[in-house]
Amino acid sequence: MPQSSGSQKAARFPAWLLICASLTAIAPLSIDMYLPSFPTLAADMRVDIGQIQLTLGTFLVGLALGQAFYGPISDRFGRKPPLYVGLGLYALAAAGCAMARSAESLMLWRFLQALGGCAGMVMARAVIRDRLEAHESARAFSSLMLVMGLAPILAPIIGGAVLGALGWRAIFWLLTLAGLLILALVHFRMEESLPRERAARLHPGAVAASYTQLLRDREFLGYSLSAGFGQAGMFAYIAGSPFVLIELHGIDPSHYGFVFGANALGLIAMSQLNARLVQGRTLDSVLGRALLAPCAAG
Repeated sequence: MPQSSGSQKAARFPAWLLICASLTAIAPLSIDMYLPSFPTLAADMRVDIGQIQLTLGTFLVGLALGQAFYGPISDRFGRKPPLYVGLGLYALAAAGCAMARSAESLMLWRFLQALGGCAGMVMARAVIRDRLEAHESARAFSSLMLVMGLAPILAPIIGGAVLGALGWRAIFWLLTLAGLLILALVHFRMEESLPRERAARLHPGAVAASYTQLLRDREFLGYSLSAGFGQAGMFAYIAGSPFVLIELHGIDPSHYGFVFGANALGLIAMSQLNARLVQGRTLDSVLGRALLAPCAAG
């Protein structure tokens, strides 16, 4: 059941919001933790590092495609059932990645891992929207960024340490364990946030019409493209940085995470600044000024 506004103010990070943070952190953990192992993976599987970079590309494709399906499904069946399916698939695929013997099989398992993991991204946002109003949601997302922002910092550092001690397969076994742990938290500690009376009918025609309507909505497209272009630049850097930093500049894989973590520190700092900026200002005015920063940085 949705919590009252007063209870939200009583605890900045209630249990349900921490679980949402862990659900959102699945993607950066799955992307960033194995980045230091790119050169090792290429050598172990006897392929060009470009093929290993494709395992990240297939993950991102699965991440994008899966989100289009979880939304309508969760609006019909609630937030928790899709999480059971998604997190179960995520853990199974992560184990498949750990046992992969070729770049092609790793690409397949990474695609399936993303299809499962993106359920957490969709449901975390849906739960926050279920429980909070627009401005409270903006502040909650900024607070959530403080928690999940640690993932891009810690993931490559942890990945580099695990790589040096146990090898690259242990990284994916660790992700398998993380998926199962989050699944247990969802089952035992998270309440369903979608009231039964708000459940929508799941009709393919209606779903297609909804997406068509969204694609015709210029306001929606503006927000989506502004976020999408920013994310595209970031992921281009993520895919190429292991080769550039480790192979070309000679950074030790165990130290790669410290360089990579500087980007995540920027995300955390700006997310907390955003939480203050949205107080007393329109969201559009804040976004319009914020978009100047990546343009100048680029």
